[in-house]
Amino acid sequence: MSTVLVTGNAGFIGSHLVERLLDQGHEVVGFDNFDPFYDPAVKRRNLATALAHPRFAFIEGDLRRRDQVEALFAGRRIDRIFHGAARAGVRPSLKDPLLYEEVNVRGTLHLLEAAVRHGVTNFVFASSSSVYGEQKKVPFAETDPVDGPISPYAATKKAGELMCYTYHHLYGLPMTCLRFFTVYGPRQRPEMAIHAFTRAIVRGEPLSLYGDGSARRDFTYIDDIVAGVLAALDRPHPYEIINLGESETIEVREVIARLEQIVGKPAVVRTLPAEPGDVPVTYADVRKARALLGYVPSTPVDVGLKHFVEWYRSVQAGS
Repeated sequence: MSTVLVTGNAGFIGSHLVERLLDQGHEVVGFDNFDPFYDPAVKRRNLATALAHPRFAFIEGDLRRRDQVEALFAGRRIDRIFHGAARAGVRPSLKDPLLYEEVNVRGTLHLLEAAVRHGVTNFVFASSSSVYGEQKKVPFAETDPVDGPISPYAATKKAGELMCYTYHHLYGLPMTCLRFFTVYGPRQRPEMAIHAFTRAIVRGEPLSLYGDGSARRDFTYIDDIVAGVLAALDRPHPYEIINLGESETIEVREVIARLEQIVGKPAVVRTLPAEPGDVPVTYADVRKARALLGYVPSTPVDVGLKHFVEWYRSVQAGS
């Protein structure tokens, strides 16, 4: 089995991926800086299972530090990389775009440089559906133009894709950029919609709805995303951009209605103006993922929402 480096391994997607890789028999190196974007204690809890595993090595560090990135490769052979570490969130990126550039662009460059120097055989980059901007044509296909990102976060993800292509072109580094579509499930970040909605409904607190709720999202369950990432790690390509979504959209207000049914309580909705950077729809064309990765999303939104609420309640009961 190979050794896989997972950056951002204490986060939502990264922690699930690490556990699956360990289940498959791989050696895994995790890298995370426990950024205080949300409570670092939550991220440490995400890591609890992996930290008890003999084939997992965790290194705390910052992508902005070239020396710390280089130290990841000291004394070990890393075969494949999943680069999931990033400063996340569309709305927060409007307030601190320079930080997003430092982490998401410069940090990615540091890792690409190290990957080339140390002969990494496959590099998988976590991109985002946000690069599509206010795309009118749906579903979004990888061949659609993405020259109009409408948030600094989206612009940094597009810049990351471009840098990945450059390093493939110059050095032959096998590269797959995965555009994730509104991932949800257990361990989802607390400020993301489904987590925030569930928390508000359970507590009977006001739920913040930006806009009239007609925005549509391609909500994609974490297990389906992890399956796509594993396939991308196992199937290196010279350079590909691939959507990972559910290929089904639902209005945000309908998500709230379904959560009300699952939780068994009505939502107290506080309507706020739509925010700059928010897009009206995300909708993935996943035909390329099916063809190249054998990707078959299999968790309908109703099932995924029930799993999330069960997880949320279990965490609250244990806290």
